[in-house]
This record gives sequence, C-alpha cells and structure tokens, in this order.
Amino acid sequence: MRVQLQPCYLLHRRPFRDNSELLDVFSVEHGRLGLVARGLSRRRRGGPLGAVLQPFRPLLLSFSGKGELLTLTGAESGGELPPLHGEALLSAFYLSELLLRLLQRFEVQPAIFTAYGAAIADLSDIADGERTRVALEPALRRFEFRLLEELGYAVDLSTEASRGALIRADASYALVPDFGLREIAVAAPASNSSFSGAEVIAIAQGDFAGANGTAAKRMVRILLHPHLGSAPLRSRSMFETSGGQQAPEGETLKAGGA
Repeated sequence: MRVQLQPCYLLHRRPFRDNSELLDVFSVEHGRLGLVARGLSRRRRGGPLGAVLQPFRPLLLSFSGKGELLTLTGAESGGELPPLHGEALLSAFYLSELLLRLLQRFEVQPAIFTAYGAAIADLSDIADGERTRVALEPALRRFEFRLLEELGYAVDLSTEASRGALIRADASYALVPDFGLREIAVAAPASNSSFSGAEVIAIAQGDFAGANGTAAKRMVRILLHPHLGSAPLRSRSMFETSGGQQAPEGETLKAGGA
C-alpha cells in the first residue's frame, strides 16, 4: 500500500524506539490505522515533522507498507482550527477515545470521519468564543448518536420495540441496549434506564437542551456501555477529576490510548 496526502486525524501517539513514535490515526478512506513515524525531530521543509502531527487538526498524511503497521512517509497540515482549551479539550480527547475503543483497524467509516471533524470544529468554536458547557454538550451528543447509528448500535427512538407502537409523550419507557424501548407502567420506580416519552421524542428530534440533554447523556451511556467493555474511559475520569480544567496534553495523549 502506498497512499499520498490522505485526510486524517491523529487520535493517539506514543514513543517508539529511537526518535520514533507509534501513531493511531483515523483516515477518511482507510479507516483507523497504525503508523510508525520515524525521525520526528529531523529538520525538513516546513519544519520538523513532529510539529505537524498534532491532535484535533485536519492532517494530510502519506504512508506506505503492508500489514497492521504502516510507515508514515509525509505529513502536511490540512487546515487550521482555533486551539482547544479546558472542557472543550477534554471533550475532544473523549471523542478520540471513543474511536480508539470502537473502531477496528482498517474499518472504513467516512460518515464517522465527517462527524468527528464537525464535532472538533464545534468544540473549537466553543473554545474560541469562551462559551460554556451549555453549548458543549449538544456537540458531544450529536457525535455520539451519529457514531451509534453508523456502527449499528443505535435503537429506534420512534417506536416501542415490543409492539411497534409509536412513542407517546405521556408514556414511560425502559431502554434495553440492542433491543430498543419497552413501555413500562407509569407507577414503576424510576431507574437510570427509564425515560419519559417526551424525553425520547425530544432526543429523537435532536433537542439536547436542558433536561433533555441530561436524558440524552444517560441514554448514550447505556447504549455505548456494552460495546466499550468493562474498563472505564480514561478521558471521562480525567474530566471528572479535573473539575473541567485543562489537562496536560502529553499526559492526556498517553492516557487516551487503546
């Protein structure tokens, strides 16, 4: 395989032998790839290659080889975005960790690639405009639901799974991963997996404001859990322990690995 200037995003990097690194990247036409980047500090046209290889920026990567691990042969910037800070930065690491956990090597997912780029751009806008989590949460939910849909893990939010009846705003439902929404008695004790019909309808319409956003976050966690495995998401725990403060970039990159 020999590929030139493929649109990519860097998901993770770690040291590898002398002056080299192992890169986990997400490419538009070849899916998630493992690349060996050699001589990152060596001067070349446009400066050191390592300076170009930054997360959350559109990249154009060239690589060659065969098998599971390919060799990086070139890298260029694919565009500029405002730098991420604070909660927006930690949220971007969370999105990357989802891809590292859920995407198989060489699994081509152009719609997810586009959705990831749009989410990173949204987070950059939020960081640049110093807006709050009120704007950040909908960006995360849009990506998560698109990811679930493209990977085949989503459930039908328009109908009740057992009978096929339309979701009613005045009813209550329990969410069962890989099955769908099951209507439950209104008097049943509330649980983490239960939702009002009004919440389900709002989520299906992409309304993630206020209480609907909180319900959407619960729903996403329920749907993702069976596919993420038992190990907790490191980016999520870092976000919770940081209190929304920016994490050191090098430490986060190491923590976010698959």
